[in-house]
Amino acid sequence: MTNPATVPAPLNILFLCTHNSARSILAEGLLNHLNRKTTHPRFRGYSAGSSPRENQQPNPLALEALAQAGISVAGLRSKSWDEFAAPDAPSMDLIITVCDNAAGEVCPIWPGRPATAHWGYPDPSEGDAPEAQKRDAFRATLLAIGKRLDILMNLPPEKLQKALLQDAVRALAAK
Repeated sequence: MTNPATVPAPLNILFLCTHNSARSILAEGLLNHLNRKTTHPRFRGYSAGSSPRENQQPNPLALEALAQAGISVAGLRSKSWDEFAAPDAPSMDLIITVCDNAAGEVCPIWPGRPATAHWGYPDPSEGDAPEAQKRDAFRATLLAIGKRLDILMNLPPEKLQKALLQDAVRALAAK
Protein backbone atom coordinates (compact mmCIF):
# COMPACT_ATOMS: atom_id res chain seq x y z
CA MET A 1 0.00 0.00 0.00
CA THR A 2 1.32 3.43 -0.97
CA ASN A 3 1.81 5.99 1.76
CA PRO A 4 -0.33 9.04 0.80
CA ALA A 5 2.42 11.32 2.14
CA THR A 6 4.81 9.99 -0.54
CA VAL A 7 2.37 10.46 -3.44
CA PRO A 8 3.24 13.72 -5.20
CA ALA A 9 0.53 16.28 -5.80
CA PRO A 10 -0.94 16.09 -9.30
CA LEU A 11 0.65 18.33 -11.93
CA ASN A 12 -1.70 21.10 -13.06
CA ILE A 13 -1.95 21.34 -16.84
CA LEU A 14 -3.61 24.25 -18.63
CA PHE A 15 -4.70 23.63 -22.23
CA LEU A 16 -4.94 26.85 -24.23
CA CYS A 17 -6.79 27.69 -27.41
CA THR A 18 -8.13 30.96 -28.78
CA HIS A 19 -11.81 30.66 -27.79
CA ASN A 20 -11.70 27.72 -25.35
CA SER A 21 -14.62 26.05 -27.05
CA ALA A 22 -13.30 22.94 -28.81
CA ARG A 23 -9.76 21.50 -28.65
CA SER A 24 -8.84 22.81 -25.20
CA ILE A 25 -12.22 21.68 -23.81
CA LEU A 26 -11.65 18.20 -25.31
CA ALA A 27 -8.19 18.02 -23.70
CA GLU A 28 -9.39 19.18 -20.27
CA GLY A 29 -12.32 16.78 -20.22
CA LEU A 30 -10.30 13.81 -21.47
CA LEU A 31 -7.33 14.31 -19.13
CA ASN A 32 -9.55 14.59 -16.07
CA HIS A 33 -11.53 11.53 -17.17
CA LEU A 34 -8.36 9.47 -17.57
CA ASN A 35 -7.12 10.65 -14.17
CA ARG A 36 -10.31 9.54 -12.43
CA LYS A 37 -9.52 6.01 -13.59
CA THR A 38 -6.18 5.91 -11.73
CA THR A 39 -5.51 5.16 -8.07
CA HIS A 40 -3.16 8.13 -7.65
CA PRO A 41 -3.92 10.84 -10.23
CA ARG A 42 -0.74 12.43 -11.57
CA PHE A 43 -2.39 15.31 -13.44
CA ARG A 44 -5.24 17.79 -13.17
CA GLY A 45 -6.51 19.39 -16.37
CA TYR A 46 -7.78 22.90 -16.96
CA SER A 47 -8.54 24.84 -20.12
CA ALA A 48 -8.80 28.47 -21.15
CA GLY A 49 -8.81 30.74 -24.15
CA SER A 50 -6.70 33.72 -25.06
CA SER A 51 -9.75 35.61 -26.33
CA PRO A 52 -13.02 33.81 -25.75
CA ARG A 53 -15.99 35.63 -27.22
CA GLU A 54 -18.45 37.30 -24.87
CA ASN A 55 -20.74 34.60 -23.43
CA GLN A 56 -18.57 31.91 -25.08
CA GLN A 57 -19.76 28.38 -24.46
CA PRO A 58 -18.08 25.07 -25.28
CA ASN A 59 -18.89 23.91 -28.79
CA PRO A 60 -21.88 21.54 -28.57
CA LEU A 61 -20.07 19.08 -30.87
CA ALA A 62 -17.11 19.01 -28.46
CA LEU A 63 -19.43 18.22 -25.57
CA GLU A 64 -21.19 15.60 -27.70
CA ALA A 65 -17.88 13.92 -28.65
CA LEU A 66 -16.87 13.76 -24.98
CA ALA A 67 -20.26 12.43 -23.86
CA GLN A 68 -20.29 9.79 -26.60
CA ALA A 69 -16.87 8.65 -25.38
CA GLY A 70 -18.30 8.22 -21.87
CA ILE A 71 -16.60 11.35 -20.53
CA SER A 72 -18.47 13.64 -18.16
CA VAL A 73 -18.99 17.18 -19.40
CA ALA A 74 -20.14 18.44 -16.00
CA GLY A 75 -18.36 21.64 -15.06
CA LEU A 76 -16.77 22.24 -18.48
CA ARG A 77 -17.06 25.88 -19.47
CA SER A 78 -15.25 28.39 -21.64
CA LYS A 79 -13.01 30.76 -19.71
CA SER A 80 -10.33 33.35 -20.30
CA TRP A 81 -6.70 32.63 -19.53
CA ASP A 82 -6.83 35.71 -17.31
CA GLU A 83 -8.64 33.51 -14.78
CA PHE A 84 -5.46 31.45 -14.41
CA ALA A 85 -3.11 34.42 -14.14
CA ALA A 86 -4.97 35.73 -11.07
CA PRO A 87 -3.25 35.50 -7.66
CA ASP A 88 -5.81 33.02 -6.29
CA ALA A 89 -5.68 30.70 -9.33
CA PRO A 90 -4.20 27.22 -9.12
CA SER A 91 -0.51 27.23 -9.95
CA MET A 92 0.20 25.60 -13.32
CA ASP A 93 3.04 23.16 -13.86
CA LEU A 94 2.54 22.85 -17.61
CA ILE A 95 0.80 24.93 -20.26
CA ILE A 96 0.01 23.31 -23.60
CA THR A 97 -1.35 25.30 -26.54
CA VAL A 98 -3.53 23.15 -28.76
CA CYS A 99 -4.21 25.59 -31.58
CA ASP A 100 -1.75 27.45 -33.76
CA ASN A 101 -3.31 30.86 -33.09
CA ALA A 102 -2.84 30.59 -29.32
CA ALA A 103 0.71 29.27 -29.79
CA GLY A 104 1.72 32.50 -31.52
CA GLU A 105 0.16 34.88 -29.02
CA VAL A 106 1.95 36.66 -26.22
CA CYS A 107 0.91 34.81 -23.09
CA PRO A 108 0.56 36.26 -19.62
CA ILE A 109 3.44 35.80 -17.22
CA TRP A 110 2.37 32.64 -15.45
CA PRO A 111 3.12 32.34 -11.73
CA GLY A 112 5.74 29.69 -11.03
CA ARG A 113 7.15 29.70 -14.60
CA PRO A 114 5.46 26.51 -15.82
CA ALA A 115 6.84 24.34 -18.61
CA THR A 116 5.24 25.00 -22.00
CA ALA A 117 4.60 23.01 -25.16
CA HIS A 118 2.58 23.27 -28.36
CA TRP A 119 0.48 20.35 -29.56
CA GLY A 120 -1.25 21.69 -32.67
CA TYR A 121 -4.52 20.19 -33.89
CA PRO A 122 -6.67 21.41 -36.78
CA ASP A 123 -9.86 23.17 -35.68
CA PRO A 124 -12.65 20.58 -35.97
CA SER A 125 -15.29 23.34 -35.95
CA GLU A 126 -13.79 25.32 -38.83
CA GLY A 127 -15.40 25.54 -42.24
CA ASP A 128 -18.79 24.82 -43.72
CA ALA A 129 -18.65 21.03 -43.68
CA PRO A 130 -21.87 19.12 -43.09
CA GLU A 131 -22.68 18.39 -39.44
CA ALA A 132 -21.82 14.68 -39.77
CA GLN A 133 -18.37 15.55 -41.13
CA LYS A 134 -17.77 17.97 -38.25
CA ARG A 135 -18.81 15.28 -35.75
CA ASP A 136 -16.21 12.99 -37.30
CA ALA A 137 -13.61 15.77 -37.04
CA PHE A 138 -14.36 16.25 -33.33
CA ARG A 139 -14.06 12.51 -32.68
CA ALA A 140 -10.77 12.38 -34.63
CA THR A 141 -9.42 15.34 -32.64
CA LEU A 142 -10.42 13.68 -29.36
CA LEU A 143 -8.60 10.50 -30.43
CA ALA A 144 -5.47 12.44 -31.45
CA ILE A 145 -5.40 14.30 -28.13
CA GLY A 146 -5.97 10.99 -26.35
CA LYS A 147 -2.89 9.43 -27.96
CA ARG A 148 -0.62 12.18 -26.66
CA LEU A 149 -2.26 12.22 -23.24
CA ASP A 150 -1.81 8.46 -22.96
CA ILE A 151 1.92 8.82 -23.63
CA LEU A 152 2.16 11.74 -21.18
CA MET A 153 0.33 9.83 -18.46
CA ASN A 154 2.69 6.89 -18.87
CA LEU A 155 5.91 8.88 -18.69
CA PRO A 156 8.13 7.71 -15.84
CA PRO A 157 7.98 9.97 -12.78
CA GLU A 158 11.54 11.22 -13.30
CA LYS A 159 10.51 12.69 -16.71
CA LEU A 160 7.90 14.76 -14.91
CA GLN A 161 10.40 16.62 -12.77
CA LYS A 162 10.14 20.32 -13.54
CA ALA A 163 13.60 20.46 -15.15
CA LEU A 164 12.73 17.69 -17.64
CA LEU A 165 9.00 18.24 -18.10
CA GLN A 166 9.23 20.82 -20.88
CA ASP A 167 11.51 18.66 -23.04
CA ALA A 168 9.34 15.58 -22.49
CA VAL A 169 6.04 17.23 -23.48
CA ARG A 170 7.52 19.13 -26.41
CA ALA A 171 8.78 15.82 -27.80
CA LEU A 172 5.20 14.54 -27.75
CA ALA A 173 4.23 17.15 -30.37
CA ALA A 174 5.98 14.97 -32.95
CA LYS A 175 3.91 11.90 -31.99
